[in-house]
Amino acid sequence: MPAPTADIIAFLDELLEVDGFPDLGPNGLQVPGAQQVGTVLTGVSAQRALFERAIQEDAQLVIAHHGILWDFEPRRIGPAQATRLKLLLANDVALAGYHLPLDAHPEHGNNALLAQELGATSHAPAFPFKGRPIGVIARFDGDGVPAAELWKRTAEVTDREPLVFDTGPERIRTLGIVSGSAANSLQEAIDLGLDAFLTGEPKEHVMAQAHESGIHFVAAGHYATETLGIRRLGDLVATRFGVRHVFADIPNPV
Repeated sequence: MPAPTADIIAFLDELLEVDGFPDLGPNGLQVPGAQQVGTVLTGVSAQRALFERAIQEDAQLVIAHHGILWDFEPRRIGPAQATRLKLLLANDVALAGYHLPLDAHPEHGNNALLAQELGATSHAPAFPFKGRPIGVIARFDGDGVPAAELWKRTAEVTDREPLVFDTGPERIRTLGIVSGSAANSLQEAIDLGLDAFLTGEPKEHVMAQAHESGIHFVAAGHYATETLGIRRLGDLVATRFGVRHVFADIPNPV
């Protein structure tokens, strides 16, 4: 039975505490559409291919980690953005985006889920952005986990081979995790005395920085480190509202 779009958005807004959360664009509903939802489609990045898949699946609501409105992009609507909007509006499909609040959530966020999937025994919020922590420090009890084993687990969780600067201790007890594009947070991980730091994208300077500081650096893919949270949101919506959920996997090698 269909559920009101407004109720789903209100549930997600409250769950992720989006009010006042500093970010690079708006969280929550970005494009209005159908008032009732029978199928919700989730995906990492809002784009034409994702919207076309939503139409194929007869979805009334798309929920993405990366929406289509960003502070760092032009305020004018260009051809690509116009095509996206036409697809949504012409087919009465609503779009919601949840970015840093989804990275940050202590239970359902990308970083908490990564820590869990990697086998950490506990994790705690860390790596603040404008005063709000968006990453975690994952801990492995006892003697920790062998570095090679952690790289293997990372590949299994993300379904791709990570780029690893293997320049830290043989066994890892503490791992900083900030999904997406957070290579510049490596220095914070060093200052915290962590054994390793995992993010999505690398930057040129981090190889030397990691080597000279005796810390492992892992770039496991921006896209690949951010599938868990958005998929979880879709599952939560499906369970709470009794709607159909489809996760659309549109991989990106970055």
